[in-house]
Amino acid sequence: MMYEESDRPLLVSQRIAQICMFLFAAIALFGGSMQMLVGQPDTTPRLDNIHRFLAGIYSGMGIICFWTGWTIRKQDTLVFLISLGAMMGGIGRMVSISILGIPEPHPLWLTYLGAELIIPIIAMAAQLKAYQKLKRPQVNL
Repeated sequence: MMYEESDRPLLVSQRIAQICMFLFAAIALFGGSMQMLVGQPDTTPRLDNIHRFLAGIYSGMGIICFWTGWTIRKQDTLVFLISLGAMMGGIGRMVSISILGIPEPHPLWLTYLGAELIIPIIAMAAQLKAYQKLKRPQVNL
């Protein structure tokens, strides 16, 4: 039986990558919206301005992550790029923790860090597996 691209069931690896993209979307949309509203209290206008600007970028990335998950059958490199960006955020958090320590409450911030380092690896591995499974050898004429 021949399937159209959109009718074909997702591979398990595609579903895993999709779930990771939806997790990134939820985290970024929630975190970005919350930071946009809260800002950076008890600071200078300059730092609050930068904080809310980055909250807008974070929210926008949430929309991109959601779209990537929704259209996972058509995605390839974008899953890797989003995962790399999330991992870089985790590396930035690790640098901050190594210099200034872990903010309170410790378990919350360590959970963020774990998610930022583990989910990207899972997403990239799943996307690589899907890519390898779906890539058909090209016939050169």
